[in-house]
Amino acid sequence: MLALALSGLGFQPVALSAKEQPPVKVKDKGALQGAQQVAVVAFNVGFIFESVDATAATGGLMGAFGGTTKAKSELVGVTPEMMQAIADAAYADFVAQLEARGFTVVDPATVFSDPAFAKVKGADSPVEIKLALEKKSKGKAVFYKPSQLPIQVLLAGDFQGSGMSSMGLNMTAGQNSYQVASWAKSANVAAIDATYLIDFSDQKRPGAFSFGGLKVNANLSVVPGFSRVTAIGPNGKTNELVLGQPYSVDGDFIEVADASSSGEKTTQAAANVAGGVAAVFGLGGLRFGKTRKFEFTAKPGNYEEGATKAASLANEQVTAALAGQR
Repeated sequence: MLALALSGLGFQPVALSAKEQPPVKVKDKGALQGAQQVAVVAFNVGFIFESVDATAATGGLMGAFGGTTKAKSELVGVTPEMMQAIADAAYADFVAQLEARGFTVVDPATVFSDPAFAKVKGADSPVEIKLALEKKSKGKAVFYKPSQLPIQVLLAGDFQGSGMSSMGLNMTAGQNSYQVASWAKSANVAAIDATYLIDFSDQKRPGAFSFGGLKVNANLSVVPGFSRVTAIGPNGKTNELVLGQPYSVDGDFIEVADASSSGEKTTQAAANVAGGVAAVFGLGGLRFGKTRKFEFTAKPGNYEEGATKAASLANEQVTAALAGQR
């Protein structure tokens, strides 16, 4: 019944309309041409832990059951230690894949101790950001840096924030992009900035990776559009790689529960009935719609394994694209 209810709501923390999109959208402006050495100056893994998603008005029976249907969803049970472990593993895999493709990755200690890098401002880690996910959809995510990087760096384009709270972060990110470009020129090393946003959902994705032997009750994916890699070359040029498709994993990751109170359900039902009566008497449907709250509880161990695998699948695509830009 819950699965049917979720399906009826069209629940999906982030809408992934990537059916005809390329795996990676690439803007190659020559930042990596001839590059052998690269420095990963920023690597941020974001976790959506709250989203409010709205479907368009549906009309329904004489307009009585139309209006907007909203699903407020919360991910619980994911501890800071779990998110940190995922960020660390995803970063280590990213570096290993870069090196496997022929890049020499500069030691972070060398990069961050360089006086020319000192003007790059670190953020308080982890960073919580309100996100504009799509039209009529918003959410909150917390971004973790890997333990291997001494400070958390955000660059322009890393996130799509909403509200006044993101203005300061956007200004700092823009300044950091300039300072990183200056450092890349002085060090003669290409700088790499990666941002991945991890989504939780009960929706199966076509072509998703599946762990053998695990039942499937949820999907974890690296979100397209919001996940990207930027390369800033010593020549002053910038390349952009934006994921065009979700990189997802099916497995036994999450338990889903309807967290709506009985009072909320009763109030909404009464409102919709009132709208139906009004429509019958030619007064027009009072389009109250429905709101439901869902709680997604992560399963320790399985959740980290699934999220790390999704990030590794994304790493495989973007590192291949980066190698092709040389």
